[in-house]
Amino acid sequence: MSDTQRQLWLLRHGATEWALNGRHTGNTDLPLLPQGEAEAKALAPILAKQAFAAVFSSPLQRARRTCELAGLGAQMQIQEKILEWNYGDYEGITTPQIRETIPDWTVWCHGCPNGETAVQVQARCEAAINEALAAPGEGDVALFAHGHILRALTGTWLGLGASGGSFFKLGTASVSVLGWERGKRAISRWNAPTQPLEGF
Repeated sequence: MSDTQRQLWLLRHGATEWALNGRHTGNTDLPLLPQGEAEAKALAPILAKQAFAAVFSSPLQRARRTCELAGLGAQMQIQEKILEWNYGDYEGITTPQIRETIPDWTVWCHGCPNGETAVQVQARCEAAINEALAAPGEGDVALFAHGHILRALTGTWLGLGASGGSFFKLGTASVSVLGWERGKRAISRWNAPTQPLEGF
């Protein structure tokens, strides 16, 4: 399959306790809330209409469970490159808490002490994109992962770098599709809710 035909489907995991209250959730392996499980199940009728050459998931349970509930568990391959941003010292705390000491802090510009910078995350995103585009077989590729890493991957896809992810808001259990326009990388769908939409 030509690179200019294959699209990447980005599926953020369903709601967790920390996702709802704004706490940075990197490698803390939280389960989905009942709400998050319901969100993940709502992905199934949308994704059932697609044929995927490969389905990749972060190893964390919130992503894996979303993949399973969305009906793609049988195809799931664990992909370490799409683990969430490593927040280091900021794991489990909120942006307002961080800004008490660093007033203009963002993960995109400042990174995280004892965690990752945008440059480090971008390297992971570039590798994940290359692997997805090179996956054998016909069809698109689905990536089940997390808010910041998927936004960073989108910035990387568009040539904006990982920090370009700051421009893209992404809800839990949303559907986004990275595609092509006249041979150039583009966004085909973004942050679509978990309900059938025209063209899905």
